[in-house]
Amino acid sequence: MSRPLTIIGSGMAGFGLLKQLRQRDAERQVTLITADSGDDYSKPMLSSGFAKRLAPERLAMRSALELADQLGAVVRTHTRVDAIDTHARCLHIGEESLPFGELVLATGAAPSVPFAVPEPLAGRVFSVNDLDDYRRFSAALESLGRPARVAIVGAGLVGCEFANDLAAGGHAVTLVAPEDAPLPRLLPEPLGRALGDAFAEAGIALNLGRSLLRLEETGGDIGLSLDDGRQLEADLVLVATGLRPRTELAEAAGLAVGSAGIHVDRYLAASVPGIHALGDVACVDGVNAMYVQPLQASAKALACTLAGTPTQVSYGAWPVLVKTPLLPVVALPPLQAPVRWRIEGEGWNLSALAEDRDERLIGFALTGGRVKRKVELARAMPPLLG
Repeated sequence: MSRPLTIIGSGMAGFGLLKQLRQRDAERQVTLITADSGDDYSKPMLSSGFAKRLAPERLAMRSALELADQLGAVVRTHTRVDAIDTHARCLHIGEESLPFGELVLATGAAPSVPFAVPEPLAGRVFSVNDLDDYRRFSAALESLGRPARVAIVGAGLVGCEFANDLAAGGHAVTLVAPEDAPLPRLLPEPLGRALGDAFAEAGIALNLGRSLLRLEETGGDIGLSLDDGRQLEADLVLVATGLRPRTELAEAAGLAVGSAGIHVDRYLAASVPGIHALGDVACVDGVNAMYVQPLQASAKALACTLAGTPTQVSYGAWPVLVKTPLLPVVALPPLQAPVRWRIEGEGWNLSALAEDRDERLIGFALTGGRVKRKVELARAMPPLLG
């Protein structure tokens, strides 16, 4: 008989693994513990719901209770694990000690907030990383009774997607970031500037190449002081300055971790036998790819392993599709800095090919009408994790 399985974390990683496991093993005893509401929802929808004016309940496909019933598992919501005892093989939850047979960490990543938020403003500064966050931010927007002035700090993937979504939903959006162009980790600067131009044409105010010094209360507004001496005003602030893997539990338990996450091998096994990790918290054979397709591949492979068929995970050459309808963007960023970017096209319809010194393709980025090349170029790329 297989050992009882405990999964810490829900979302696409935790619930994705449970769904895959049930296709292979309908009987195994499984307990899933999550710090949030445990609703089943599509995380990519978080940054496309405001344009469609989707209430939070519209994003939830099934409740935790429905999931527990349909998948034959115990699901404990709003429950925070305080510590993992790898020697006694148990979890500490307050005064409770909960034994586990095998353990999977699917704790995801937490938003990184690199500046202080004054206490009086705490209820008006948000990060949106799960459905509960979406509920809180949506409620704050609704409470204004009018279109909001939203300042977004950060011009990466999350910041740009929310800028597009909120602007399409009728809100006045200001984007603040220290980089000179949007999506600096995905796009070479000429393509980033094309996206910035599309944003500006749609009425999004760009404050790029500018750092936020501090937030402060100014009358009924939030004041954002920039490093060029200007001060912006907003009703709400959305922080999108990156994610960091939630490794604290694992590190305190003595597992091998690093800045990129919990170190696991191609079987998603951590450094302590019987413990695995997947999703945004996992660094798989040196690679942490915080995107949907690698997560889904990991859930499928780990489900096979837990069901008795050891299976290594592999990642294909999967481009990132950025949800910015104002200007479609697709990118497969190179793992190492390219010797050159070969840029072709005109206007907002651009392609950029990243090449090494032997002129081999090691990444690409596409905007506008050029996104049609994504399949062709992806086929020419080596797998991310072969």
